Amino acid sequence: MSVSPSQLATLLKATIPAGLHILVTGKPGIGKTDILTQVTAAINYDLVVSHPVTSDPTKAEGLPWVYQTADGPRAAFIPLGELELVYAATRPTVWLIDDLGQAAPSTQASFMGQLHPPTFNGKRIAVNGHSLPECVTILAATNRRVDRAGVSGILEPVKSRFTSIVELEPDIDAWCQWAYGHGISPMLIAFLRFRPDLLCNFQATADLTNSPVPRTWHSLAKLEALTLPTDIESSAMSGAVGEGPALEYLSFRSMYKSMVNLDAILLNPDKTAIPSKPDQLYATAVGLAARANDTNFSRIATYATRLAVEANRGEFAVLMVRDAIRRDEKIQYTDSFVRLNSGPIGQLISGK
Repeated sequence: MSVSPSQLATLLKATIPAGLHILVTGKPGIGKTDILTQVTAAINYDLVVSHPVTSDPTKAEGLPWVYQTADGPRAAFIPLGELELVYAATRPTVWLIDDLGQAAPSTQASFMGQLHPPTFNGKRIAVNGHSLPECVTILAATNRRVDRAGVSGILEPVKSRFTSIVELEPDIDAWCQWAYGHGISPMLIAFLRFRPDLLCNFQATADLTNSPVPRTWHSLAKLEALTLPTDIESSAMSGAVGEGPALEYLSFRSMYKSMVNLDAILLNPDKTAIPSKPDQLYATAVGLAARANDTNFSRIATYATRLAVEANRGEFAVLMVRDAIRRDEKIQYTDSFVRLNSGPIGQLISGK
């Protein structure tokens, strides 16, 4: 079962409060862990993270310990590290087991008791002296075997203890919504709108090169913010997402700087020229969406209407309006948006 980021978030918001354990798979660098942690925060759950790839089987059950009592010596397993936090939880908590597939089979097996604890008369029975609190829900994330990420597989009895296994597929709309809120440059957003196939073009390889995926595009954005010298920037960006995608983006960025001036559009939306090339239209639409607010949206709406009616490029007008709202929800409550939504662009948005 494949899900988009928004579908995964909706699923988790329903399954976490119900105490259902979910395993999320997918390519490296597409945001699995980020989405799981963001949903956890959104529903006001505490978060405890484990990385079993760095653990041995004894960590899940605890540290053997001998202690003295009035009746003589006794032995118990003492939870350590994040397991201590899990067993002591009293608030709604997500226990995230990250990169589960990279863990050794014996370490994977050590989690079976927590994933599906035995019950008696409807109550959980303690495993090695400890019982997973009812307020704790387990989520896990892993890459796939084909990703060359050190995943040899997950034991069948471990897989079957998850309520569902879903595979995350990146989505350009979801990524753009995230990008607007994380300071990603409008140029980069426009480029990936123009070339959505490059958002996630993961290629497993033994070579020391990166593939373009959401994580590596974010790395490129960080490099871009440093305003490095041109020759160094080109090499650094190639190291982030691969030479081909980096050079494509740099070429697009050069075009972006010579396209229709966004300030000119905002000053005179009735007269400023409309680009004819698709890459320039993407750049214009995303650039204006990034500048939109509830004060200037009337001017942007004027230009959007011209895009749809004069230039017959309604798809770019819809893109502009949708991205503007994703970035600033207040826009949809302006008079300009209400009027826009009742016209030809509104019909395009609603699919008429």
